[in-house]
Amino acid sequence: MKTMTLAVLLILVSTTAMLAADRETKVRGDKQRVEGDGYWIYNDLPNGIERAKESKKPLLVVFRCIPCEACAQLDEDVVQRDPRIRELLDKFVCVRIVHANGMDLSQFQFDYDQSWAAFFLNADMTIYGRYGTRSHQTESKDDVSLEGFSKAISGALELHARFPNNKAALTAKRGPTSDVKVPEQFPSFKGKYGAKLDYEGKVVQSCIHCHQVGEALRFVARSTEKPISDKVLYPYPNPKALGLILDPKEKAKVKQVTAGSAAEQSGFRADDELVTLSGQPLLSIADVQWVLHHASETDKLKAEVLRDGQKQSLTLMLAKGWRQRDDISWRATSWDLRRMTLGGLRLESLPEDLRRERKLPNDQLALLVKHVGQYNDHAVAKRAGFLKDDVLIAIDGDRSPLTESGLIAKLLQTKRPSDLIKVTVLRGSKTLELPLAQQ
Repeated sequence: MKTMTLAVLLILVSTTAMLAADRETKVRGDKQRVEGDGYWIYNDLPNGIERAKESKKPLLVVFRCIPCEACAQLDEDVVQRDPRIRELLDKFVCVRIVHANGMDLSQFQFDYDQSWAAFFLNADMTIYGRYGTRSHQTESKDDVSLEGFSKAISGALELHARFPNNKAALTAKRGPTSDVKVPEQFPSFKGKYGAKLDYEGKVVQSCIHCHQVGEALRFVARSTEKPISDKVLYPYPNPKALGLILDPKEKAKVKQVTAGSAAEQSGFRADDELVTLSGQPLLSIADVQWVLHHASETDKLKAEVLRDGQKQSLTLMLAKGWRQRDDISWRATSWDLRRMTLGGLRLESLPEDLRRERKLPNDQLALLVKHVGQYNDHAVAKRAGFLKDDVLIAIDGDRSPLTESGLIAKLLQTKRPSDLIKVTVLRGSKTLELPLAQQ
């Protein structure tokens, strides 16, 4: 048995080393390839700003997480200047940044769970708009496209042509000043990272990923031992949470409106083109998410839409709890939320056929354990006795139905670190209770 365990451990160590080496190759290869081409300014924003000032061109700043496969095709099309966007890109000073180290957190505020995100800016750092949306761990076809990016970049050029006469309408595209200036100053990062990548050493280990910024923000919120707000838990809500299904091949055009949703009740229709929201011009779905991110718990957002060639005014009504309809389970940052609340468990709603088989009604909690964390703080549930394929059917005696996202949010907003919760589990035909410590 010990020999088998040692063999498994050696395999894991070997696999981890191979993955790390592959990531090193990818990161170094990207620098050599893109920097060698000479078109993109690589990891040097100040240089990009100076060139934009000299040329009077707008800035395109792209943040890219190299190892991540999501949005890889869009990234390749953009960095290689696909013929469909080449002439548009030539009208910008293009900057490519492959790390979050040194990122100005007051200037570059976006959905940090993105593996690819773009900013369109004036040389004075006024933001024209953002591009980059994600709602799945790997799939991106429903969120971004080269066609949508092309229309966003064209829209940015139109805003640039009218600048500075439109500067007032763009003011709200920049968020509040961040308490932390750059990511390496977060408490959980101090002493671990520098302001730049270490290409002379282990470059991957020196890199702060964008999703780590999101994790750090949530860690700071958790350390206060106060309930984490919906805004922190559900950042940059996808418009689909409100019933607005937007077309990824357009700027901000409604593809479908969900029946009975807030969008339908607010008067939105399929084929509506969202021109402005809360007075801000829209270049993409990400711009819509920016406005939603800064909306209140209940709110009325004024929208200008183009319908059948005519401009109309609508009001998007946001009712209490609207953010909670968004799904956060796909997010890389949710991995750390699972550590805090679920002890490293990854859950999914029990499929209908298994509900029927186990005689669990639809109005009862039923979350299937898909994965049990094995190491360090992600192994708290493992040490408490949880197993893969267990079904969670009650939390502290409460059997109210919840998704994994909903359960994580509930625990973060009602429990504090070190609290112990009682979880009722269905294992086969047996019911048992297991303690689970919050972190």
